[in-house]
Parts: sequence; C-alpha cells; structure tokens
Amino acid sequence: MVLLGLGVGAYGTIIGAGGGFVLVPLLLVFFPEYGPEEVTAISLAVVWANATSGSVAYARARRIDYVTGLLFAAASVPGVIAGALVVGYVPERLFSVMFGVLPLAIVAVLVTQREATVIRAPLVRRPGVLVRNVTTEAGVTYRYAYKIWQGVALSVVVGFASSLFGIGGGIINVPAMIVLFHIPVAFAVATSQFVLAFMAGGATIVHLTNGTLAGEPLRQAIALGAGAVIGAQIGAVIARRLSGRTVLVLLALALVALSARLLLRGVLDV
Repeated sequence: MVLLGLGVGAYGTIIGAGGGFVLVPLLLVFFPEYGPEEVTAISLAVVWANATSGSVAYARARRIDYVTGLLFAAASVPGVIAGALVVGYVPERLFSVMFGVLPLAIVAVLVTQREATVIRAPLVRRPGVLVRNVTTEAGVTYRYAYKIWQGVALSVVVGFASSLFGIGGGIINVPAMIVLFHIPVAFAVATSQFVLAFMAGGATIVHLTNGTLAGEPLRQAIALGAGAVIGAQIGAVIARRLSGRTVLVLLALALVALSARLLLRGVLDV
C-alpha cells in the first residue's frame, strides 16, 4: 500500500490531480468488499496527504497562484459537503459508470482544443474580474484574468464531483483552468494541488466524523497516504522538467485507460 501510494502520489502531483482518479478504480478492484463510501473516504484521505505534500514542493518553485487557490478552495466547500453526504446513496455499479464517463468527457474537451499552452489576452480590469500577475522562480511573468463568478461556479461543481467520486477534483480543475481561464499549465497544476489540499481535507474530515473512515479503511488510508507524501515530492521534481503539453498527454492517456476499465465494471460487471 505504501508503494502504491508513492506511485499514485508522484503521478497525481505531475498532473495536479491528486492521484484520486488512479486510486479509486484500483481500490474498487483490490477491495471489492468496500462500498462507494469506503472507497471515496480512503481516496480523499490519500489525495489530501498527496496534495498537501505537493503544495509544499510547488510553493518552493513559486508556481502557486494563492489568490486563485484560496478563492476556489473557499467556493468548493458547499459542493464538498454535499458530495460526501450523497455518496452513500449511490449504487456501486452506477458509481462505476458515472466515474467512467466523467474522465472521457474531460478528454474530449482537451483533444478538441487548440494548443493548451496558448494564453488569451487578459480581460479588462473591472468589478467582478480578477486579474493576476504571477512570476515563476525563473523570473518569467504571466498575466491572465477570469470572471470571479465563473471561478466560483466551477469550484462548487468540482467540489461536489471530487467528494462524490473520491478523485480530489484535479482532473476537472486542471483542464478547466487551462481551457476556460487560460491559466498557464505549470500554474494550473500547482494551484490545483493547493486547492485539493483544502478540498480533500474538508471531505476527509466529514468522513472521519460520520465514521466512514475508520477501522481497516483508515489503516489502508494511512499506509497509502504515507507513500503519497513521498511520491508528491518526487512528482513535483519531475513536473518541473516536463512541458505543459506532455503533462496533458499523460493526463489524457491515464483517463482513457481508467475510464474503459470502470465502464466494463459498471456495465458488464467484469
């Protein structure tokens, strides 16, 4: 479990997704006796450990947009709570189908876009528009902007989906930041990790409080989380050496493979 957590943590940090989208289908296969509640509770706890560790690494590289991150994290709270409460009412096979279709939809959006690293001209500074100027450790400055209500709406949806599926929300957040708000890939990935640290942490507290994350599931979460903390540091180092396009290709390939596996489980029960 520790080694699995290390691998999931490294990969999840590279693409800013927290690793939950890899861990959820693996848990469904390794622990068929666990229901959706236990699976999402374990995954979110691991995502929290991974995202917190990854955020520390990305903070040192000065890749986190803290203003955007704190705004998105705060706006996701209602969705996170709602998803954690609803997951117990979702049948397991329906859970697998829903989780299998979601990544395919995201991949479809990614592959139909132009070059993902293209940045749009910033919106004019006016009420309701947040303009950001961020500088990397190498001294490169990026300028972008987005409408605050769009960021809030996205965060509520991401919070609900992440809490419902146990995926942390990064597979939705990162593509949305890049495609909708034209945030540079490096900052989208790092800021997503920062948001996930709050989002997954809040959902984990809900599961600890209602008793879902206890006993054997809690022990599995601790072992996986220990590996994820180390893996996140490794992933952050690797991510600094990869192009934005490579990161998105890694994300798309993983999502297609995992979607196929889950759809087979949900539709054919294999």
